[in-house]
Amino acid sequence: MRDGIEQAAWESHRPKLTYPFDQAPKAGEAVDIAPGVKWLRMPLGGSLAWINVWAIADGDGWAIVDTGIGGAETRNAWRAALKGPLEGKPVTRVFVTHMHPDHIGMSGYLTRKFDARLWITRLEFMTCRSLAADTGREAPQDAIDFFRATGWDEEALETYRARFGGFGRGMYALPDSYRRLTDGDEIMIGDHMWRIVVGSGHSPEHACLYCPDLKLMISGDQVLPKISSNVSVFPTEPDGDPLTDWLTSLAAIRTRIPDDVLVLPAHNDPFFGLHARLDHLIGGHERGLLRLRAFLTEPKRVVDVFSVLFRRRIDEGLLGLATGESLAHLNCLIARGEAVRERDPNGVDWYRAAA
Repeated sequence: MRDGIEQAAWESHRPKLTYPFDQAPKAGEAVDIAPGVKWLRMPLGGSLAWINVWAIADGDGWAIVDTGIGGAETRNAWRAALKGPLEGKPVTRVFVTHMHPDHIGMSGYLTRKFDARLWITRLEFMTCRSLAADTGREAPQDAIDFFRATGWDEEALETYRARFGGFGRGMYALPDSYRRLTDGDEIMIGDHMWRIVVGSGHSPEHACLYCPDLKLMISGDQVLPKISSNVSVFPTEPDGDPLTDWLTSLAAIRTRIPDDVLVLPAHNDPFFGLHARLDHLIGGHERGLLRLRAFLTEPKRVVDVFSVLFRRRIDEGLLGLATGESLAHLNCLIARGEAVRERDPNGVDWYRAAA
């Protein structure tokens, strides 16, 4: 759910971003980004390997932004960081940009250890609780029907059944309460005001933190320099149009945050070049939509359009991501009146360009 699949031609002609830091912090270490702002990394494993988290001086302690995935390895990394570069000072508040386990996974650990409050948007908190409640549950029939409609075969459906309900396994138990973040909030953290800028598409109500004084933007997964975040349709909202939400959010960030900020992303390194990256992300999706519409001269299933949107072969491990992203593009075309969907007697959906 975290991140998108590199899409065909999206990363060609990548804008020239500037990366001001020669080295990233190692586990248990930190890099000073600005006065009172530190960059730390928590282990993830897999292709991404790390997630960036941020510590902001806040009175006698540190406000933390994002927390890493739940588990012993991340807990040990936090213990080392707290004793080392964070100088044994307490955590005062825990801000979470959104509800994916690599961001919220250790929030329960940190908030309970320091009797600190979780700060997060309402939809992210409630959605996370809902998904965590599915842990250990059997896959619902609605979800099976959803993926069958995309063209999945019985083997893929059986794999989905076996893997369903794992979301909560990447998290410590969530805090039982939270402080709500809303778009436009201005929050004093230490000596500086940080403004909340909410986006949508990758997750329901993703919060970025922008500090005009320090010219910093903590972007979470909303803006990443080298990959495009996953934008998917899920069984809980099969007719959703998250890609339109995503494109609208990226365009809004461009108008609300100046180009001279240093962007602090969840993955890869801090960078300059926000507006160029936003233009590239928007343009890449729009080009993908154009290719997809041209491909729908004959009816296609969701699983038939992967080659138009993705440059890599879609194996079993990527099938869910590819299906969700492809459906997001198809639903966007439907919302624009550029494609139609018809279901056959076997419960499979077929898409074609609108006349």
